[in-house]
Amino acid sequence: MGSALRFCLQFCCCCCVRDTDDEDEKQPLVPDDPLEYFNREVQKRRDEETNLWSTPGDPSHSEREDDRVLYSLLQARNKTRMGSTGYRRLSVDIEAMRDTRREVRDKWQTILENLGFMAEAESLLTVSAGGSHDRMRNAPAARAMLHTLHTETSIFCSKDPPPERYLFILDRLLYLDIAEDFLAKARRFYPPKDEDSDEDIPGLKINLPLLLARVEALNGAGNEDGDESEREDGNLSDRS
Repeated sequence: MGSALRFCLQFCCCCCVRDTDDEDEKQPLVPDDPLEYFNREVQKRRDEETNLWSTPGDPSHSEREDDRVLYSLLQARNKTRMGSTGYRRLSVDIEAMRDTRREVRDKWQTILENLGFMAEAESLLTVSAGGSHDRMRNAPAARAMLHTLHTETSIFCSKDPPPERYLFILDRLLYLDIAEDFLAKARRFYPPKDEDSDEDIPGLKINLPLLLARVEALNGAGNEDGDESEREDGNLSDRS
């Protein structure tokens, strides 16, 4: 009788503990408010598009130097105390890189809208992170046209190789039989600039090695930046 009672107590205790653990571990996949869930998913997709890497199929975000720098900046900012001096500096650098990418995208959108694709421009310029070269219909022609745009126009902001994501866009334009018209408009709207031209906007010129060195310095410093910013904020408040 005593052994049976001990067995029941042990069994009941184990069940209670297991039930408690299960309750703690179980988290609803969809919150009580479905609208909140869908809003979060939409925001996640927008964030992915905002930070979409130049090479969509690169899960490491490190094949291109600008991808590697932006990824490092984002990772470094995630580890930095929000509101600190280091956080603000990283945010400025991140926005500068995003502005450069947005400027290129705006040029493409301007040309497409001028060709009459007012409603379709947004979808034509959207490239998912899972883009694959195997799905392209005319990859060689798209790559040749991308090279022409890079060398014979100023549609791109850098002399570095153009982002691979625009291969997929050009492949769509070739399929729609408007690629040649797009190239003609690009030559007209954005002719090549002289090497000594000073027309470039200073705020959009990114020094990638300098940014990468800054990220490495911040990673090496650890929490020192957060402590330093706290001291600076304290000094400023004392002065005021």
